[in-house]
Amino acid sequence: MKKLILFLRLIKFEHTVFALPYAYLGMILAAYSGSGGLPTWRQVFWVTVAMVGARSAAMGLNRVIDRAIDARNPRTAMRELPRGLLSAAEVWLFIAVSLVLLGVAAWQLNPLCFKLLPVAVAVLVIYSYTKRFTWLCHLVLGLADSLAPLGGWIAVSGRWEWPAAVLAGAVGLWIAAFDIIYACQDVEFDRANGLHSIPARFGIRRGLWISRGLDALSVVLFLSLLWWIPLGWLYTVGILMVALLLVYEHRLVSPEDMSRIDQAFFTVNSYVALVAFAFTTGDVLWHLYR
Repeated sequence: MKKLILFLRLIKFEHTVFALPYAYLGMILAAYSGSGGLPTWRQVFWVTVAMVGARSAAMGLNRVIDRAIDARNPRTAMRELPRGLLSAAEVWLFIAVSLVLLGVAAWQLNPLCFKLLPVAVAVLVIYSYTKRFTWLCHLVLGLADSLAPLGGWIAVSGRWEWPAAVLAGAVGLWIAAFDIIYACQDVEFDRANGLHSIPARFGIRRGLWISRGLDALSVVLFLSLLWWIPLGWLYTVGILMVALLLVYEHRLVSPEDMSRIDQAFFTVNSYVALVAFAFTTGDVLWHLYR
């Protein structure tokens, strides 16, 4: 039980709320725009298994690849690997099990999901190295997390479709935007250790403006789904609420005061994902059963 708790802390299991709603969103919109129905419970189950496997593997990879960097950073030195509470071998085994779980789920869903599995795993691995050579690392993280709605869509439709790419782009930009905010905590450490981020490259003030721009583009992409999918007023209200939450998030932080960064990063962003999911699902159900 102690080991289980350590692994759950290692992968920040509670942060699944950021990605899982968007995987479900991809499923619901694919089923609604395709067959005019809802995903099956079998699809919901295997997408959930795939998400648990993918996110566990991604977080495990990030922690084990960055363990030496984390040990030097005062903010992360108390994590499980730097403190020796878990060994690298244990985490690599955990990653292997998680990838097997992801592979089984992809195989159970459809052939395209299984064929794209190596691409997804490659993105998960590459992200953890990007801050060593490019300040575009936030966008690579966005790409990795955008696989959640894209995977959910393909799990149901079995094919690539442009609305899925638009949804994935909206989620990816949102993820990149709040990762930039989070990176503002480590500007001095990153510069001193040759690591790259947008705040370290352009400064905190410009970094926050870039984050705002990405969030604005994310909202535009979410709204543009109205051109592709027959959604209505409930979806629109939900995205406008998301926009207001993002405005509030950016008001919580400034170059002069980063003390509320955890509230912006953890609390507000969990609401963003849940609001987008709840209102989109509500809109789909309204159209199907009114």
